[in-house]
Amino acid sequence: MTCIWLIMTGGTIASRYLSAPGHVDVDVAGRELREQLRDIPSDLELQVDEFLNVVSCAITLPMAFDLAKRINAHLAEEACRGVVVTHGTDAMEESAYLADFLVINDKPVIFTGAQRSADDPAADGPRNLSEAIRLANSQVTLGLGVVVHFDQRFHSAREVTKSHTSRADAFASRDHSQLGEIEGERIILARRPELPRKSFQAKAVEPDVDLIRMAQGADGRLVRCAARSGAKAIILEGFGRGNATPSVAAAVGDVISAGVPVFVASRCHEGRVAPVYGNGGGKDLERAGCIFGGDLAGPKLRVLVSLLLGLGMTPAEMAREVAELGG
Repeated sequence: MTCIWLIMTGGTIASRYLSAPGHVDVDVAGRELREQLRDIPSDLELQVDEFLNVVSCAITLPMAFDLAKRINAHLAEEACRGVVVTHGTDAMEESAYLADFLVINDKPVIFTGAQRSADDPAADGPRNLSEAIRLANSQVTLGLGVVVHFDQRFHSAREVTKSHTSRADAFASRDHSQLGEIEGERIILARRPELPRKSFQAKAVEPDVDLIRMAQGADGRLVRCAARSGAKAIILEGFGRGNATPSVAAAVGDVISAGVPVFVASRCHEGRVAPVYGNGGGKDLERAGCIFGGDLAGPKLRVLVSLLLGLGMTPAEMAREVAELGG
């Protein structure tokens, strides 16, 4: 009998309100989630792997790396048709993006979760999970890489971001539309990802990569502090096309000279970074030796850089990979 592996990591889909501490936290076992599902085909076995049980704001890059290894292990099983991962929404896009680089199988991998806790009268978890299992079993996403499914729509792990703090339709694709949707009994694939997938055989990721966001009048203190305190690389989430203040640009030049590579993303939701402006702008950052990250958002660029550092790449090698994968 073929199977779908359900890997649980916790998150809101597995949470309820706990009266003693007075907050929502993970408290739902895999068996309970399994029992909520009523439409599993009789010829399909659903296997449950309770891998983690935490809110996703507590998931680290090494934990996400281990999750990707677990996904690979299940996909390698002959009877496995695909994997569904339940995950908290806060950091889902980062775990999914890392898994997209590390998964070495074309079988479907679907991340999903919930915005409302399991004890909410309008809980959205059971529907999202049922649809994610249908999506994995259908093989529509075969060869598309890791996707995130939420509120009837599914997105590429590279493009997806959490776009709303609390609504059920919390996810959107930056600069793009979703890959497809589930409408009643139909699963509709609207498009395929624009960039081809690339997989890496990595033994670890480097977690000490700092993300620093630009704000009006920012000085170089955070950049210098990150380098002094052990950052192996810095992601600068700049203004507009990838700009900083003159003070930050000077600090960036110093830390790059000291051996800490700096990568540039934009704090804007859409568009690509490019070295255009002076007086602290992207042209000054390029002259200092910064590597520009295309259209990747800061958190996604951090995931990619952490992976490339884990592979032992030099700044020049990382620049070539980022140029290819940043789009």
